[in-house]
Amino acid sequence: MSALAAASPAAADLTVCNRTSFVLDAAIGLEAAGATATRGWFRFEPGQCRPVLSGDMPGGQLLLHARALAIYGRDAFSQDGHRELCVEDGDFLIAAATSCTAPARPARFAVVVPKATAQGPTAALTEDADFSIDAARRAGVQRLLAVAGYDPGPIDGLPGRRTDQALARLVAARRLPADTARGPAVFERLVAAAEAAGGRGLTWCNDTRHAVMAALGEDDHGAIVSRGWWRVEPGRCVAPDALGPAPRRLFSFAEAVGPDGAVVTEGGRALAWGGPTLLCTRASRFELRDHADCAGRGLDVRGFAAVELAGQRGRTVWFGTRSAPPHALGRD
Repeated sequence: MSALAAASPAAADLTVCNRTSFVLDAAIGLEAAGATATRGWFRFEPGQCRPVLSGDMPGGQLLLHARALAIYGRDAFSQDGHRELCVEDGDFLIAAATSCTAPARPARFAVVVPKATAQGPTAALTEDADFSIDAARRAGVQRLLAVAGYDPGPIDGLPGRRTDQALARLVAARRLPADTARGPAVFERLVAAAEAAGGRGLTWCNDTRHAVMAALGEDDHGAIVSRGWWRVEPGRCVAPDALGPAPRRLFSFAEAVGPDGAVVTEGGRALAWGGPTLLCTRASRFELRDHADCAGRGLDVRGFAAVELAGQRGRTVWFGTRSAPPHALGRD
């Protein structure tokens, strides 16, 4: 408890680094001598390292819980944790964090083992891509550009012209300083741009027990561009990046897949969600603008459903079972 209370950015021995592409709020926990305390929240930008505990590392276990900002969508960042400890909204310090009393609520914490570095003990928040610090910062910029509606290409943490062009379009559209990309407030400005976008666009939510692979179509100056694939895990939501900042209509196709990657069938039919608009796709990642003679060009053809966005802040398409078909919800 005293160790958590003494947490200070002035002289801390324990540092946490955010090696993900998300802006995260994190809480820490300490478990020692039969007592468990938690403290939060610490804001971490992608690629940022900051101290969270001062003084010598106490004995016992260190635990971490992290959540992504709401602008990324529900369950955008997943942290595997097996200990339920108490947290609250706003700044908090909870001395007895194993039994929650309102306004405290339980959250899943993961046990972490800090590594010894030249700067002292250091723990890291990571995602599957396993970004370096520099790559996490670039990927964080890419992800916020996508959320704001400016397509940066793949969120891979690599420098590239497509990301630079997307950032330049956002800077020009919002009349931001020319040095935004290099300035210390880049994430603050990108978060504000994503919030101002108001969730415009499409969100897929998977209400089945299967993984779902989804593809997107978008009208680009009179021609429909189809792109895929996005993987939507059971119980999760994914917001795909659109080509333009404010699309009026998108097209959606998705199919459930098993552990072997094969399309799931129910009652002899593929478990898929689409509509009458026929567009070309292929099994691997794709971006296609020509949808004539798909089969003759060695491509697959899928029926996409139109999702109208005009006059709405966004729409959510839920993938359900045959007994509970997919439906789109507006977010006015």
